[in-house]
Amino acid sequence: MEIDCSKYRMKYDLHTHTTYSHGFIKPHGKGTMEENVRAAIAAGLDGIAISDHGPGHIFYGLKRQLLPEMHEEIKRLRRAYPQIDIYFSVEANLMESENNLDVSHEEIGDYDFILAGYHYGVFHGHCMANFMNNKKLSGKSVRDKLLELNTEMAVGAIRKNQIKVLTHPGDKGPFDIHEIAKACADTGTLMEISTWHSHLTVEEIKIAMKEDVGFIIDSDAHTPDRVGSFAGGLSRAAEAGLDLDRIVNVEEIR
Repeated sequence: MEIDCSKYRMKYDLHTHTTYSHGFIKPHGKGTMEENVRAAIAAGLDGIAISDHGPGHIFYGLKRQLLPEMHEEIKRLRRAYPQIDIYFSVEANLMESENNLDVSHEEIGDYDFILAGYHYGVFHGHCMANFMNNKKLSGKSVRDKLLELNTEMAVGAIRKNQIKVLTHPGDKGPFDIHEIAKACADTGTLMEISTWHSHLTVEEIKIAMKEDVGFIIDSDAHTPDRVGSFAGGLSRAAEAGLDLDRIVNVEEIR
């Protein structure tokens, strides 16, 4: 099903990165918080979340010691730009830990809400095995084991924490989308259709939409110019036959 994306608008974008997503040589995110906020206003959004990579990412994770500075900047921006809702979030990393995240239960309170997703570059996340599998350098038995381990990590994180959005489910490793969708439906966790990654794919959307789960389209912007990007995700959702009313942050322009 083809769709004219110009007849729709994104209401808010909950997945954007800034220079606080640090890199060893240069920042992973290229814009400041303020640049992302200003881009969101220019895109006509009602709200934006700053959601830098969780602290467990060895290459791009935010620095815990900078959290007070980040909080103060969010407060300043809320005063400076009252016309838009500004949220402080984090894209926590799925991993093998007590709560299957790199953000503890106590640290969750540092944020308005949390996002969570799977990434390479995290200790205890089966990263090398998933990378090798994605490069087709491992056999079926390894893939089957990774499917089990990855799904257990994701479902564990969903059920042990209050996660608002599961980001790009299915990316970077084998995951049982049906089991993950059931967990998201049970907990009210939104499943992201990313416009940066290819997940959820059309086929994954078809699997997930069989459960009573909500969907969200996010830009996963690492540069301000991508804040508010939603057309690619909307096109994928339409191709899958998803009822677009199930996407919580996109609406038809009346």
